[in-house]
Amino acid sequence: MAPAPRRALTKEAPLSAGPGTPTRQPVGAGSLVAAVEDRLTAFFRTREPFVEPLGPVFVDAAAALEDFVIRGGKRTRPAFAWTGWLGAGRSADDPDADAVLTACSALELVQACALIHDDIIDSSRTRRGFPTVHVDYEQRHRNQHWKGDADHYGVSVAILIGDLALAWADDMTRDAGLPADAAARFAPVWAGMRTEVLGGQLLDIHGESAGDETVAAALRINRFKTAAYTIERPLHMGAALAGASPELIAAYREFGTDIGIAFQLRDDLLGVFGDPAVTGKPSGDDLREGKHTVLIAEALQRADATAPATAALIRTSLGTDLTPEQVTELRAALTELGAVDAVEQRIASLTEQALTALDDSSVTPDAARQLRAMALSATARSY
Repeated sequence: MAPAPRRALTKEAPLSAGPGTPTRQPVGAGSLVAAVEDRLTAFFRTREPFVEPLGPVFVDAAAALEDFVIRGGKRTRPAFAWTGWLGAGRSADDPDADAVLTACSALELVQACALIHDDIIDSSRTRRGFPTVHVDYEQRHRNQHWKGDADHYGVSVAILIGDLALAWADDMTRDAGLPADAAARFAPVWAGMRTEVLGGQLLDIHGESAGDETVAAALRINRFKTAAYTIERPLHMGAALAGASPELIAAYREFGTDIGIAFQLRDDLLGVFGDPAVTGKPSGDDLREGKHTVLIAEALQRADATAPATAALIRTSLGTDLTPEQVTELRAALTELGAVDAVEQRIASLTEQALTALDDSSVTPDAARQLRAMALSATARSY
């Protein structure tokens, strides 16, 4: 089957920071998102000749992955990678632009792998208002009255669908049509990013099991599990594809690390205090999942020193099936201990450091404005 037609690459979308079309016609705020989604949809069509011979079970699994990838997300990672490329002096009119955006779009498949597997690890039941992939397949098993354990079946299939997303991310970058020199610069950055996100996930699992409650451990997890593949490495990829200077790459990585950690800290706050209509997950879900975030580490550090009963309450409550009233009680404790203010202050400090690095760099003015806006959007308080 022929690939789906692509929308033309947009030039003045707020997320793209492009210099403008020849006719200078402005486009809507969602234009880069639409262009990324078109490239993803087109890529899925190219996989059909590989998938269809395996039969309907695998066709359904590939469709489930496509649904998961296409139906949600802000396309944050491709946006940072694309803006990083533009910020190194390249243009949306560049002959390599289409290939670059295709390679940037493959980051959404890495994200899909991470989310699908993360939902299994965290025993999450919903994602973006839909059943998680393992829950979806668990229910399919029950509906069909198949043999064996439905929960195990759902987890097993979801692991494989997540693996498929990661494998196809590699396929999408390889088939993007990048020039040989750009592909050679891109390859080690891509490899580093994949290793870091998996390593960060392992650090997270180990930290929870080993009982490492320190702020330093939680920040290390944020650095590699989230910051590296959300902002730092996407910017690095864009810069590498553009052939940027080592100085700009270093500035991007400093900016990306700080904003990436701040982004995760904001997400940690939303995981406890966020509105389910915004987060797509039940209120207080991070508490029920027992996540040892910087927020929790800050709270325990303070409670151990001044309020041992509160420290015991936090430790015995995390990872249990909390009632709404218990969630409210824990929220109050985290706030009264000063942990929420401490995380807010850390977000503000990291954001300031990142913006200073950006201001001192050689990034183009249009891209600098765009990266500043994206940074503030990613770290803004919204609960």
